[in-house]
Amino acid sequence: MSDARKPSLPGAGAAVTHAADPAGTATDSGAAGPAAPYDALLLLSFGGPEAPEDVVPFLENVTRGRGIPKERLKEVGKHYFIFGGVSPINEQNRELLAALRKDFAEHGLDLPVHWGNRNWAPYLVDTLREMAADGHRRIAVLATSAYAGYSGCRQYRENLADALGQLAAEGLPELRVDKLRHFYNHPGFVRPMIDATLAALAELPEAVRPGARLAFTTHSVPDTMAETSGAPDDPARGTPGGAYVAQHLDLARQIAEAVAEATGVHGRRWELVFQSRSGAPHVPWLEPDICDHLETVHAAGAPAVVMVPIGFVSDHMEVKYDLDTEARAKAAELGLPVARAATVGADPRFTAAVRELVLERAATERGEAPARCALGALGPSHDVCAVACCPNPRAPRPAAAEA
Repeated sequence: MSDARKPSLPGAGAAVTHAADPAGTATDSGAAGPAAPYDALLLLSFGGPEAPEDVVPFLENVTRGRGIPKERLKEVGKHYFIFGGVSPINEQNRELLAALRKDFAEHGLDLPVHWGNRNWAPYLVDTLREMAADGHRRIAVLATSAYAGYSGCRQYRENLADALGQLAAEGLPELRVDKLRHFYNHPGFVRPMIDATLAALAELPEAVRPGARLAFTTHSVPDTMAETSGAPDDPARGTPGGAYVAQHLDLARQIAEAVAEATGVHGRRWELVFQSRSGAPHVPWLEPDICDHLETVHAAGAPAVVMVPIGFVSDHMEVKYDLDTEARAKAAELGLPVARAATVGADPRFTAAVRELVLERAATERGEAPARCALGALGPSHDVCAVACCPNPRAPRPAAAEA
């Protein structure tokens, strides 16, 4: 999917603002100030093992209900053992948690920030239980996934519904949770990725930089899951690959255009490629895989490649292993120079974006129409997911934070 074959989009120089649709109804939870009606923010992430003995139990949590034998999980977990059985994701979430708290305090936003995971400690249900005990009742949720899709959105909302159901069964007070909109095209996510791409490009030998291709990478998902991603009334859902692919292409195009402007090299080839496939071989998943892509572009004479992991918020295991280990090994085998761009992590521009998203959603819930920052062609995404958004590929399940 090169820029030569795609329509041009607005550059990433200035944010486009849109009037919000005040679709929410404010609820009095005792919160006051610019974040009202919210009285807390939940950082909701995937989680990861933090010791060798955690690896298999963690993978059992991830694959629960799929009947995968423990011996197969041990095989899958080998890449964790390469790193001592420790995934970087939890430490990176601690850094992001601290950065969010710092940003909120520096900007006078009195909003507690808590952290919970889907698949490892601190578990989501435990964090919500603690939040209820602290008196929180109306909670904004930041999921560490920027795009529409089952795995990146609805599954988080299903986990929220499960946790809220468990707390209700325990007789705890009712909590309301509202997931913040997809942030893939917010300036605070886009601009750090542009800078990271330029920095990675500068790591390559000077002679190969002008011809280096950009490989924008994200997590592969089954074709059927990609095609049903997004809201039913979202025009992007009707594109090849659905909203998941359309949103990635929108961001990739912005970065490619910004890189061209900064370097003066126009017509540089770029593609959206995929990684981290984990499904059965007979089920079609999004392609090409990053390693296959490196072989293809090397055979076509590309002098170098910059891998840009736009599908990930932090440098966790799927970046460290699939790109920094496997893809680099493939590039070395080919004799192909590669560099890898950093993810946004706890970049101050990203933490500022989270603050802006909280305030934007709070204002909308109060019935106001705040400016909604977004770059690119697709505009800001919806606040409230439709019931038919990003359906569960196995069986329907209740989800929180939906219409």
